[in-house]
Amino acid sequence: MAEEAAPNGAQAAAAPQIKMNVLAQFIRDMSFENILAQKGSGGEVKPDVQVQVNLDAKKRTTENQYEVVIKLKIDSKNKGSEDRLFLLELEYSGVFNIENVPEEQLHPFLLIECPRMLFPFVRRIVSDVTRDGGFPPLNLETIDFLALYRQEIARRQAAQAAGETKADA
Repeated sequence: MAEEAAPNGAQAAAAPQIKMNVLAQFIRDMSFENILAQKGSGGEVKPDVQVQVNLDAKKRTTENQYEVVIKLKIDSKNKGSEDRLFLLELEYSGVFNIENVPEEQLHPFLLIECPRMLFPFVRRIVSDVTRDGGFPPLNLETIDFLALYRQEIARRQAAQAAGETKADA
């Protein structure tokens, strides 16, 4: 049995181990507007919350370092009247040291795995800010960054195909 384990162990040793370290994380920009408190409410409030998520990643000047940004726009309106209750915009950044990720896998790694590492902190900030702003704490549902990545790739391919169709016409 030891003979069978050796080839598998040799294959594992030949593949370089992926390394990812979070070097820093911080709020790059944040805005919270409590419109309900400014204008007041003329009756029952039933919030309808819309969450938009955008991601950005870029290489830093230091070797193997990348910055990943989660951009959230959370718009809460009153069901029925469509009066805005609050607006929260947040850009949360993480600086990562990433080694041994093949070049063809780096883009999805930066836009899927890195946001997964940052998301619990983003969720906590959103909860705290909405609570401190006079609303019940907003606990964001878990974001499927893989599905978000796939949707963005499909959107870009569709936009590219539409551009090629217009060029042919």
